[in-house]
Amino acid sequence: MGNLAMSIKKAVQSKNIVTLIGMVLVIGILYYCYNWRIQSAIKPITVPYAKVQISAATQITESMIGERKVDPSMTSGGGVLTTKGEIIDKYSAVDTIIPKGSLFYDRSVVEKEQLPNSIIFDYPAGYVLYNLPVDISSSYFYTIRPGDYIDIYAYINYKYTDPNSTDSGGLSYGKIISNVKVLAIKDSSGQSVFRDNDERGIPAMMIFALPEDLYEMLRKASYMRTYDTKIEIKDSEATYKDDPGEVTLVNDKFAEFVRNNTAWAD
Repeated sequence: MGNLAMSIKKAVQSKNIVTLIGMVLVIGILYYCYNWRIQSAIKPITVPYAKVQISAATQITESMIGERKVDPSMTSGGGVLTTKGEIIDKYSAVDTIIPKGSLFYDRSVVEKEQLPNSIIFDYPAGYVLYNLPVDISSSYFYTIRPGDYIDIYAYINYKYTDPNSTDSGGLSYGKIISNVKVLAIKDSSGQSVFRDNDERGIPAMMIFALPEDLYEMLRKASYMRTYDTKIEIKDSEATYKDDPGEVTLVNDKFAEFVRNNTAWAD
């Protein structure tokens, strides 16, 4: 036993053995690091993506965000946001439309404080900004201004456009949401159309805030091309009341129709 211990001691003290052990350790470490880098480069990672198209200056809620696995090379050096926490309750930049299915980038997602002062609005918690495309006619020739209230109407063709459909269908038009406060009316460059009384801009979008459930319903309805859905607004009597009341869904039938015929894409 003593001879064995002495042999081991001599072997450990041998420079050749120590050098060999050191080389083995170095090779092992290099192999581990190399393998780790290879696995990191090829192993898919989970990142957020937009489940719906997100308009400019729109608050981003969790319901708008999905997750998918992508190749790590898609996130290297491109400013891709890789966690939902970097996105939820922030805003799309004023010069950005985030397409459906797109990843989120740091240049297109901003804090509320980073938006121009002209579109930092005071609206209730739990509400989401909605950008409705308009023109001079549909915005009533500048007679509707920020601070006024509108009612939202929908036109829908219930006849499915499938040529093989035997459903006779029908048309419907009516009020769906009432007491909505107009926050801003912008031109195509994102500037207020009322910035200069002598030379007004041409209306391109009307911005207002809705509770998240009504926001989702209206956004879904706007994509129902199969039913030729159109969203319109009218001046609301709430503009002339001391207490305009809360934003209210006034057409349960329409809401049910939208729920039954659409869904956010996962």
